Amino acid sequence: MTTLLAAQFEVGTVVIAAILGVVALALLFLIASFGSIWLRAMASGAPVGLIELVALRLRGIPVGFIVDNRITAVKSGLPLTIDDLSTHYLAGGNVDMIVLALIAAQRAGIHLDFNRACAIDLATKGTGKNVLDAVKTSVNPRVIDCPAPIAGKITIDAVAKDGIVIKARARVTVRTNLDRFVGGATEETIIARVGEGIVSTIGSVETYKLVLENPDRISKTVLEKGLDANTAFEILSIDIADVDIGENVGAKLQAEQAEANKLKAQAEAEARRANAVALEQENIARVAEMRSRVVEAEAQVPLALAEAFRSGHLGVMDYYRMQNIQADTSMRGNIAGGSSEK
Repeated sequence: MTTLLAAQFEVGTVVIAAILGVVALALLFLIASFGSIWLRAMASGAPVGLIELVALRLRGIPVGFIVDNRITAVKSGLPLTIDDLSTHYLAGGNVDMIVLALIAAQRAGIHLDFNRACAIDLATKGTGKNVLDAVKTSVNPRVIDCPAPIAGKITIDAVAKDGIVIKARARVTVRTNLDRFVGGATEETIIARVGEGIVSTIGSVETYKLVLENPDRISKTVLEKGLDANTAFEILSIDIADVDIGENVGAKLQAEQAEANKLKAQAEAEARRANAVALEQENIARVAEMRSRVVEAEAQVPLALAEAFRSGHLGVMDYYRMQNIQADTSMRGNIAGGSSEK
């Protein structure tokens, strides 16, 4: 009985020793893998539990990268957790850019919470921009040329009511509106709206001289229209950098209209001349037709005379008297014609 108890005691001792050995090996592994990171976090005042470090490793997240960014955030007064940073990392976000943007916003006194910063970071992914640029633009406003040089135009051309072309170039000072950055319109919308406002403002003035005397009336009118609505930016100022005079479009259009009216009048006159020629030809044809009818009627006279002789309505003496009258009439006509020639 004593021997059996001694054997069981020895087996229990071996098992306990094995368990302690495994625990010791695990502790050594944890110390070797995460000891320096854990100590660095503790010394920096941003302690991290070993279990959290192991969970990061199991999820395939770079432990040192996440812990270092949390240390930077905590030392700057940002209460970010390991879970916040690791979640954004798994979502494909730029963790170190998020931390830098939050620090920059905090130093500038701009309200930017972690969730909005993550949304901006994910929204700008692949666009060549980042959340830190958005915060910097909110702190230090940027200037946008209108029109954009990349569009191939250097001025915005508009026509005043007197027909003179005015070429204007503006510079728009904007800063990022972080509350509307996600889902807000981009710089292209700002440029398009400002260009439209400049064209409509110039088109409403009576004469180009008013624009040359007070170029700032363009910027004031455009700025009052609230062109930054539903955009990712807030317009601070619109400055007219240059104003030039172009061609007289009104005079050019009037000249072209006069030329068109002249051509139209010439065409109408030609149509009237053609109608007159056609009418003249018709009248000539009618005269010829009437003459032919006279000849036809004269041809019926001998037949009528013969019928009158046959029917007894006309005698020989009557015929001779008619012939004498015709001869006298012809003679008088000849005499009258000869005396008139003399």
